[in-house]
Amino acid sequence: MQARNDALRWIQGLAKEHKNAAWIGAEQSAAKHAKDAKPFAIINPFNGEKICDVMESSREVVDQAAAAALHAFTSGPWPKWSRGDRVAALNKIAAEMRKHHHELAALETLCNGKTFRESFDDDIPEAASIFEYYAGWIDKIYGETCPVEKGFLNFTLREPVGPCGLIVPWNFPLLLACWKIAPALAMGNTVVVKPSPQTSLSMIRLAEIIHDAKILPPGVFNVVIGGVETGEALTRSNDIAKVSFTGGTDTGRFVMKGSAESNLKAVTLELGGKSPNIIFDDAKNLEAVIDRSYQAMFSHKGEKCSEPTRLIVHRSLHDKVVKGLVARAEKTRCGDPFAETTTQGPQCFEAHMRKILDYIESGKHEGATCVTGGTRDTSPGCEAGYFIRPTIFTGVKPEMRIFQEEIFGPVLAVTAFDTEEEAIKIANGTRYGLAAGLYTADADRAIRVAQKIDAGMVFVNRYGCYDFASPFGGFKQSGWGKEMAIHSLESYTRTKSVWFSVAPN
Repeated sequence: MQARNDALRWIQGLAKEHKNAAWIGAEQSAAKHAKDAKPFAIINPFNGEKICDVMESSREVVDQAAAAALHAFTSGPWPKWSRGDRVAALNKIAAEMRKHHHELAALETLCNGKTFRESFDDDIPEAASIFEYYAGWIDKIYGETCPVEKGFLNFTLREPVGPCGLIVPWNFPLLLACWKIAPALAMGNTVVVKPSPQTSLSMIRLAEIIHDAKILPPGVFNVVIGGVETGEALTRSNDIAKVSFTGGTDTGRFVMKGSAESNLKAVTLELGGKSPNIIFDDAKNLEAVIDRSYQAMFSHKGEKCSEPTRLIVHRSLHDKVVKGLVARAEKTRCGDPFAETTTQGPQCFEAHMRKILDYIESGKHEGATCVTGGTRDTSPGCEAGYFIRPTIFTGVKPEMRIFQEEIFGPVLAVTAFDTEEEAIKIANGTRYGLAAGLYTADADRAIRVAQKIDAGMVFVNRYGCYDFASPFGGFKQSGWGKEMAIHSLESYTRTKSVWFSVAPN
């Protein structure tokens, strides 16, 4: 495939020129800091072979990136840019991403393992479009006048918060980064982006594309590479005014702690999920419901925070729904993610695959029934990869680990219910509250249940509806704050109250 070959050629050049540690102030700085950096091997999850090494950014490099972002925010040309200039810059980033659509999609698939179709059709188009969406918001953020006592005029200003540290997971490497980068830049902030080291190549390539196209002033867009130590350095930097983190709930606690113990910077967290999907006995077009429930759960090999991992089915429909899901699972074809015949790629990295397999064993040990899957796929073409067959458990009790803990893989837990109240109780019975779905033909029930579900997003009669204009984010231990829409812009601005005395005294 041409896209894969283009990506591999770029990777060869990357390794040769050592352009793989950090982009600071829109300039590549790996060679200068190579002596301080540790190599991190990026492994192809399809065959277990090393793609290349990237050099992890040291604390010194992170500090330099944060300082560059602060200088660009306070003293560079960026604060003087007009709104029209920012609009043009964001639209140009989108255009450049589309120009490199095939290559960026190939880099996502090489590192993450999702099918090229998923990267090409879903991830990269959305990542480009979000820059255009937020470009449209740049001249539409207003302050307000406040009805204070006579003799005074009081108004508010919406200002950028400053340098933003953006920490991104490995499941949607470029897309989730752009969810953060676009609104941050739109509001006039500068950014330091830290992708996951396993999937950092697409972000390194985007930094190079933005630099080569001369879209942004020096220091506005910075990238650092690394794992826990790099993330901690970024979170604790006093030059960073805000951190936006997407990842696991436990890691989110460390982000909060580091932010609190440094300069008490603003924090938004998009964390884990264990989302329920309720199918009531009056659900219409059951085959379509089963099809959508399967797709929402198992696409992108189940590595999605908002996927419906807990299927709560009315007892009268339980067997029919399970039979339909099993039939779809057994048709799933694991294999080379670049092959058109492949419908599920490998898990992102070996340690994660083994974690998923451990959860599967715990489900069996606790007494759930594995009706399909439950094993590593070692069929011809998959032997060396990190493949797990789509796995479905029935007879799952609410207290089981596979029902309570985020697995982040192709493992579905199915539970039967008898009454509406029971379904709601089961749905709300976890520490998470990211998303939820329900299928019913009764409009009154739909509204009633949606109001009682303790989740930040509730999907009625179609699980998984997303749009830039709608907020994305959860309740409870699924996070703080929202991505998307105007709600994201609120987290990248601060409100200043200005008092003006009509009669100075």
